[in-house]
Amino acid sequence: MAESRWVRCFWQRFQVGVVFLAMVSGVYGVGVNWGTMSTHHLPPSRVVHMMKENGFDKVKLFEADDKILEALMGTEIEVMLAIPNYMLKQMSQDPDFAASWVDANVTSYCFTSGVNIKYVAVGNEPFLRTYNGTYIPFTLPALKNVQEALNHAGLGSQVKATVPFNADVYFSPDSNQVPSAGDFRPEVRDQTIQVIQYLHSNDAPFTVNIYPFLSLYGNSYFPFDYAFFDGNNKPLPDGNLVYTNVFDANFDTLVSALRKAGYPDMKIIVGEVGWPTDGDKNANVNNAQRFNQGLIQHALSGEGTPARKGEIEVYLFSLIDENAKSIDPGSFERHWGLFEFDGKPKYELDLTGNSSENKGLVAVDSVSYLPKRWCILNPKLKDLEDLPKNIDYACSNSDCTALGYGSSCNHLGAKGNASYAFNMYYQLKDQNSWDCDFSGLAVVTDKDPSDDRCRFPVMIAHGAPAVLHRTILGILLVLLEGCIVFLLLVS
Repeated sequence: MAESRWVRCFWQRFQVGVVFLAMVSGVYGVGVNWGTMSTHHLPPSRVVHMMKENGFDKVKLFEADDKILEALMGTEIEVMLAIPNYMLKQMSQDPDFAASWVDANVTSYCFTSGVNIKYVAVGNEPFLRTYNGTYIPFTLPALKNVQEALNHAGLGSQVKATVPFNADVYFSPDSNQVPSAGDFRPEVRDQTIQVIQYLHSNDAPFTVNIYPFLSLYGNSYFPFDYAFFDGNNKPLPDGNLVYTNVFDANFDTLVSALRKAGYPDMKIIVGEVGWPTDGDKNANVNNAQRFNQGLIQHALSGEGTPARKGEIEVYLFSLIDENAKSIDPGSFERHWGLFEFDGKPKYELDLTGNSSENKGLVAVDSVSYLPKRWCILNPKLKDLEDLPKNIDYACSNSDCTALGYGSSCNHLGAKGNASYAFNMYYQLKDQNSWDCDFSGLAVVTDKDPSDDRCRFPVMIAHGAPAVLHRTILGILLVLLEGCIVFLLLVS
């Protein structure tokens, strides 16, 4: 069985390789992260179609989702498939569990016209400081068990296990804050280098998540233009090298750390990088477009960074907004998407990196919405004593991040804030009539309360099209099965 699957996987990758060689020149295209922490999901098949139309040739998934993997079947889109952190302990302690996961989520999709899985991401930022070492003991053993399972399945030469690290695993000391002084953080240095040694022995890449936005968000004194690729900020000299943006400085700090560890030529993949469009004073469409367009042109130009030349393989973060993400790091967490929750592009973006003109992204097509109605504060009411607690309830159970300081809907005023909060709750609850009451303060309207800066959304229909499709398909399959049985009986 394993040998048969290996043969199928070989031919699939051979065919993909032929297609790849026939494509336009350039080693890398643009990848994208596809997260699913949302209350309402677009049909995966339509999202995949949108990705193909826009030219995304790589995608990173944060967990194995059967519907998404099925939608990716038959495409040439290269997949990095992640194992969530909560599975690392069992994955590290039980090789059979790792083997079962690989069989169910990698080997099972590795056939002609299957899924082009290239990497398995073992955890996500498991050495992150805020995790307080929770996942450190399990990361390397889990990585080994996963790679051994891939090897045993005959896929080890085609599918590589890697570990996406946060950029906080390396640093430059306060006494010499230049990239060439980069090293791994002392408290995780040994463990990080052990992972690097194993990755290198398997010809697997070092994967890192780099967020220039967070440099700006976390430091009010950070030079604004230094976060972008076209800024006029004073350059940072480092010996014979000069740095004009924080992405290159961050990347080359890692390059220096790898060099000190004895791995100067190790392949690096940027697993997450992007810019949010709401939830903070610096999170807006203009800044996101400026950053992401500059990043794409820079990554695909072949110029590389001052310390490492060549194209840079990047996965943009992220594909679609996720309204159920934790906002502990900041309200911007729900607004990283290139596309709105309903699959509409937020701004123009040229993914080829070859054109100075920003090209429009293609939206997800045939999206079904709930009826065009909104829940707002009743404008006729005078007694608003209970308004604060009702706004608090609505926002605690929906997404009011656009109301925060510097955000897109921060200008609405108290009554406008109430209407926005009520509507977000109402839409999230699929427009149930009883969910637009709020102690008698709310009323349903068919007049759109949006303005030119703040959108009051109407939620997408909750999976109805996909359910309908599966129902019709099921009926057709039953009819076909009946016809086959009938023909066998009468033959």
